[in-house]
Amino acid sequence: MIWLTWRQFRGSAALMGAVLTAVGLMLVLTGPGLADEYAAGIADCAVNGRCDRFYSAFFGKHDLAFLSVTLVALLLPALVGLFWGAPLITRELESGTHLLVWNQSVTRTRWLAVKLALIGLVVMAATCLLGLAVTWWSGPLDRSADDGWALMSPLVFDARGIVPMAYAAFGFVLGIVVGLLARRTLAAMALTLLIFTGVQLAVPLLVRPHLQPPIRASVELTAANVDGFSREADGLGLHLRNQVPTDTGAWVLSSRLADPAGRVMAEGEAISLSGDLALACTPSGPPPEAGRADPMAACFAELNRLGYRQAVTYHPTSAFWPFQWIETGIYALFTAGLAWLSFWLIRRRAS
Repeated sequence: MIWLTWRQFRGSAALMGAVLTAVGLMLVLTGPGLADEYAAGIADCAVNGRCDRFYSAFFGKHDLAFLSVTLVALLLPALVGLFWGAPLITRELESGTHLLVWNQSVTRTRWLAVKLALIGLVVMAATCLLGLAVTWWSGPLDRSADDGWALMSPLVFDARGIVPMAYAAFGFVLGIVVGLLARRTLAAMALTLLIFTGVQLAVPLLVRPHLQPPIRASVELTAANVDGFSREADGLGLHLRNQVPTDTGAWVLSSRLADPAGRVMAEGEAISLSGDLALACTPSGPPPEAGRADPMAACFAELNRLGYRQAVTYHPTSAFWPFQWIETGIYALFTAGLAWLSFWLIRRRAS
């Protein structure tokens, strides 16, 4: 039974192996150089105190590779469920080849168990290695990414660590269960993709924010968390980034300006400043060269002196691995429940 399953699966396994080998070689060949470039840049910018500019330039230089690698890690679990899980049983039910096996003293339970165990272990091993390799390679870029690509943000988090393994196992077993219910390959593939996508959207939005209590902090205003200023009819509009200056990898749930009384201001609400300070906070001309004083420094110093702060709610980068383990456990429960359901269905519904 193991030999037969392997023969049916070896083509798909070879294709996945080729893709992962190509990605792995790219990571191994470029990873050390990326880390050295990051270390050298940090050493240089520490002298002039303008590491924010280095972060922006460094990430911008490698953003295409960053996005490509992240996309591979994000899509692989969905592809596993779509092309491996959904057709695995449905294809045999449609063609009737399962009856030949069941008439050769192989029980339904054993037939399904071998497929689940052999292919499932390969899927988990491959996606776990990919997730850990991508996490190692992207470390320098994750530490320099802007607020849209912070390490803890949903899209990046889903492509790092061990959760790709949990997603792939869930997608694979989900495809099998949907195939047993739909009994048509194309319908099973479409439904698997729809359900998997729905779960992957629901968990970051509805579950993950509550895995641990978020941190609520009042942070001074700096160039790292202020996106810019705008002239408003009743004063100066200050626009914040979804970023914590002391923790660039944090997942920011909310970021608002707080006035000197501690009141959290509405989005786009203007603040009243004197004319000279308002001009200082909207400088003209290009940014200052490295080593020169930042003309916005006086603006931020005065705003902080007056008592304006960033009221931010966030999950810190230090929560990355606790969140990874908790979410992996949640998906393991989902996968175990679907595996039990697949055995129940194969004994009672498949024929």
